[in-house]
Amino acid sequence: MNGNKQHIDFNCDLGEGCGNDAAIIPLISSANIACGAHAGDETSMRETLRLCRAFGVAAGAHPGHADREHFGRRDLRLDPGAVSALISEQLQRLAALARDEGVRLVHVKPHGALYNQAACDALLADAVAAAVRDFDAQLILVGLAGSALPEAGLRAGLRVAREAFADRRYLADASLAPRGMQGAVIDAVGDAVAQALSIVQSGQVDTLDGARITLRCDTLCLHGDRADAVEFALRLRAAFDALGVRIAALDSRRQTP
Repeated sequence: MNGNKQHIDFNCDLGEGCGNDAAIIPLISSANIACGAHAGDETSMRETLRLCRAFGVAAGAHPGHADREHFGRRDLRLDPGAVSALISEQLQRLAALARDEGVRLVHVKPHGALYNQAACDALLADAVAAAVRDFDAQLILVGLAGSALPEAGLRAGLRVAREAFADRRYLADASLAPRGMQGAVIDAVGDAVAQALSIVQSGQVDTLDGARITLRCDTLCLHGDRADAVEFALRLRAAFDALGVRIAALDSRRQTP
């Protein structure tokens, strides 16, 4: 699907210790839950799973590099086998707690540097997809729109969701501008909402290097570690409501290859 959507999944990375999960979760349709590597622990995972159950939000795993010092945002050079093992271990941990809490896992979205590495490295993307498939082939793999990760998911026989970002600038090749690049993160809520609406309404976004590109998007991400994440979520939901765009979780509609 491209622009002029009637519905969109609205996801947020949660369970990362930011303290605003309970305020954000009623506003979203999917939660990506940190699995104890880059952030989170058993207590935070259980708390987030319970919030998902209480508000009818789809729960998903958010596995990342085991690098808490850098919040999983530092590139680590792991071979494909190590990446598969990293994903599998975190899926097992969250899934065990989800079963205990009576919550079904719906999707998997890698975190931070692991997400970006798998977006541009086909071998790593295949390793992520294989780990998800081998754990549960019914899970939806979430990856950056236009990148290697959704394509790897399709090759593995998984359902995929192509993700766009409201508060990150893009480059002309549809990659995310590196966080170290000036302007890569959209700090002003109004500007981030405008970019989100452009993606949802037209399927297009202006890039940091002066291009205008098309994005196929199934799910839109809000970063829960923003200081103003709750305000951002409220304003974005209000904008969607004004346009008649329905917020719908990934598992409420069929994901097309």
